[in-house]
Amino acid sequence: MKLGQLREARNWYRTARLAADDTGNLVLRTRVRAQEGMLPYYYGDPNQTVHLAREAQAIARDTPCAATALAAAAEARALARLGRRDESETAMRHAQDLFERAAAASGDDAFSFPAQRLLFYLSGALTNLGETTRAADVQRQALDLYDQAFPIDPALLRLDQAIGLAGDHAVEDACHVAQDALTAVGDEHRTTILLTRARDVIAAIPQNHRTRGPVEQLRRVLALPAGRE
Repeated sequence: MKLGQLREARNWYRTARLAADDTGNLVLRTRVRAQEGMLPYYYGDPNQTVHLAREAQAIARDTPCAATALAAAAEARALARLGRRDESETAMRHAQDLFERAAAASGDDAFSFPAQRLLFYLSGALTNLGETTRAADVQRQALDLYDQAFPIDPALLRLDQAIGLAGDHAVEDACHVAQDALTAVGDEHRTTILLTRARDVIAAIPQNHRTRGPVEQLRRVLALPAGRE
């Protein structure tokens, strides 16, 4: 998924879902679907993300745990991208409630859902809703918590910041933040998932400003080959 190898990613997610369903473990089945929802969010139809996130929560019967908090947060972010504001706000509150009741683990691996990950999803949701002031506060909190040894999520958070700046017509600042986010991670982490979100920064810039020098410079950075993991 991070490398943009979509067919292979879909096949592995499908395999994971079938294997999880065979176990009968409700939390594992929930987690696999919540994780799978990332693929259509970044590369396809966010409606599929909403469907998978809601299916995940239904399987676990909304039991407070890291997996259901992740699913609710993923639902909120996808709903926001679809412009379904009220539903997204409800899902964000639900994700926060599940997280607080679950006393989520503090690890950074893919199978935990610590506070910085919740804030990461809330940042995406609020950015998609155009709630730049609320998003900026969440982004600051998240970046304070992230270990810089794990560069992808912090870079995506900074791209959220850049999208907010672009929406506020701070075009030069938006381009500089986005460019810094891309160059700070190192070539090996400049994978497709990061570049896809960076293109959203340009899309957020008003059309009549897209020929300005900083925008052209950002385009040149995006044109560089993606890294490999």
